[in-house]
Amino acid sequence: MPAKRSISAPYRVVIVTLDSHATGPCERVMPRLVADYPGLEVQVFAAAEWGENPEALEAAKQAVAQGDIVIANLLFLEEHIKAILPAMQVRRDQCDAMIGIIADAQIVKLTRMGTLDMSAPSSGALRLLKRLRGSSKPSTETGQRKMKLLRRLPQILRFIPGKAQDLRAWFITMQYWLGSSDDNIEALVRFLLSRYADRPDWKDTPAPEPRDYPDTGLYHPDLPQRITTKLADLPGPAKPRATVGLLMMRSYVLSSDTAHYDAVIRALEALGLRVIPSFAGGLDARPAIETYFQKGGTRQIDALLSLTGFSLVGGPAYNDNENAVKVLTSLDIPYIAAHPLEFQTLEQWEASAQGLGPIETTMLIALPELDGATVPTVFAGRHGEGVTADGKANHSSKAMAPAPERVEMLAARVDRLARLRRSKPQDRKLAIVLFGFPPNAGAAGTAAYLDVFASLHNTLQALKGEGYDLEPPETV
Repeated sequence: MPAKRSISAPYRVVIVTLDSHATGPCERVMPRLVADYPGLEVQVFAAAEWGENPEALEAAKQAVAQGDIVIANLLFLEEHIKAILPAMQVRRDQCDAMIGIIADAQIVKLTRMGTLDMSAPSSGALRLLKRLRGSSKPSTETGQRKMKLLRRLPQILRFIPGKAQDLRAWFITMQYWLGSSDDNIEALVRFLLSRYADRPDWKDTPAPEPRDYPDTGLYHPDLPQRITTKLADLPGPAKPRATVGLLMMRSYVLSSDTAHYDAVIRALEALGLRVIPSFAGGLDARPAIETYFQKGGTRQIDALLSLTGFSLVGGPAYNDNENAVKVLTSLDIPYIAAHPLEFQTLEQWEASAQGLGPIETTMLIALPELDGATVPTVFAGRHGEGVTADGKANHSSKAMAPAPERVEMLAARVDRLARLRRSKPQDRKLAIVLFGFPPNAGAAGTAAYLDVFASLHNTLQALKGEGYDLEPPETV
């Protein structure tokens, strides 16, 4: 256990997570926290920055080495785990509490909160963790089922004395984080300080219960409360040209890091489109699709645009391609995946000859394309230190910002695809491109082991059957 510290020394809460969306809530609630907890420091470190910024990784390691309460979550990628795991292992028994949630099993097993030690052999109440504990293996269990279990377990554990209360605290910590609004981030820090900080004057100070938000819901910047569960609450044009279903990350909506989403919503609406911006918890977009885009099996949208930057089912850690394909097949509409930069700043990306790095290419492009996503577009990211979207100085530069000209391009593409989906086959213009290499008179339409012109003939006949205005030749 750590040695007793002076009450005048800084007390450090260190949060290590995948991205920077929690930075805004932490900065906004700090004045209230410091007023009640003199000397408190709360720092957020984003693993997504480490690849392009080695100094950011070193800063995270140093902070962990001095952290009094260390929280780690959303660390699934092997290179992120290897980078920070040794520092966490060294600090584990020296800090007041170390908490791993929603992360790889190696991170979760470092959890030590009072009597709760997740590195110890599982017994008793610890068996309750098996369905929610982090794992390096994929899970197809929906986020909705996990959230129901997450809410129920703390209520059950409340009545079990002894060690179960620290297990309950772990579940409550997860509830706070999954609902990462300003209120919940502030309450999270208060809760952990009152229970685990080695400061007698902070013991048992009050902390509000986790504030509950919809697992699946709708967002719009013009809504009074920003979030609703009713389609009728959404603003939109009276006679839209088409309807676009928009998928967003729930964590970004709750943490008010939505400038990039707002820009896309505004750009689509400016083109006369109705926009249904929806989110779902658990890194599984199916509940949002089933609730708002395909009610009762009837399709409500003409195009689906994902702004999450991840695969449709599974998030950043894996891809449940089979279930994603089932959902998209039933929708039978254009599916577009656009990507906010997480692993480099907009300035780094614009200056790079390579563009996206290997992890970004895999996570943001390849995995969504396995689902059936098209038109990959970078539309937003974070600016470098001290720079805002308009180029002015700013000390808080961790918020997402749109790339305006790319948002306009994305909106125009989505508009064309949505209107194309609504059009009749006989009104469409279709081009078919045949392979022709090497470039000479006899190479067009040649391909090893394939009868290209028979395939073309079959395709033309099928298009005529679907209503396209064309006359295929009678024979190949």
